Amino acid sequence: MSTASAYATASQLQPEELVERYAPLVKRIASHLLGRLPDGVELEDMVQTGLIALLDAARQYSAARGASFETYASIRVRGAMLDEFRNTDWAPRSVYRKQRQLTAAVRAVENRTGAHASPRDVAAELGVPLEEYFRMVTATTTQRMFSLEDANPDQGSDADPDGDQPSLDPAAELESEEFHAAMTAAIGELPEREALVMSLYYDEELNLKEIGEVLGVSESRICQIHGQALVRLRARLQDWVATGAGA
Repeated sequence: MSTASAYATASQLQPEELVERYAPLVKRIASHLLGRLPDGVELEDMVQTGLIALLDAARQYSAARGASFETYASIRVRGAMLDEFRNTDWAPRSVYRKQRQLTAAVRAVENRTGAHASPRDVAAELGVPLEEYFRMVTATTTQRMFSLEDANPDQGSDADPDGDQPSLDPAAELESEEFHAAMTAAIGELPEREALVMSLYYDEELNLKEIGEVLGVSESRICQIHGQALVRLRARLQDWVATGAGA
């Protein structure tokens, strides 16, 4: 079917018919995201959120937008699922405390030495055994994710996939662009293995288990490396993320 035909078909269907036809798309998106979110996030909850977003997309879709319904719906569904996850703030207060401790320790070590803070250095700064440091990293990573997508405030379910309805004022747009520039620079300065894991996770969209298979190490080890990278980024981007770091 040609792109033009696909647009026409979608426009001719009733919202309920579009939901029925594209319901499998919701489950595919939910299953893909589930592999990138902490334990405890339920597939059924994500699918339910996605179906509501799909119905909303079906009601608002117009071929005049210049995008196929599948493309338009995918953006809305994925954004709604991520919004729901971000807004469900179920992490215990201890997670935030550990996150702040790790961030402060990495920043202190790197400011003092001018070099990448190793796990052993950070553990010493915290005054805890190395094993405890890794437990802290794992806990803060699995309980509350710090996603690069959180850096872009217009990536939620209300984002306009056509890009012709800006959702940010000029000042916010500039701040977002500056943040992305700072984030890109910070990732480029990560230790090689951490940068590779970040690239596979965010650019290639592999989950932690898949990255472990690619690099030939366990999923738990990838979780540690990923967690270290996130802590390091938080420390280096402290001024940018402080307002969203939690209570």
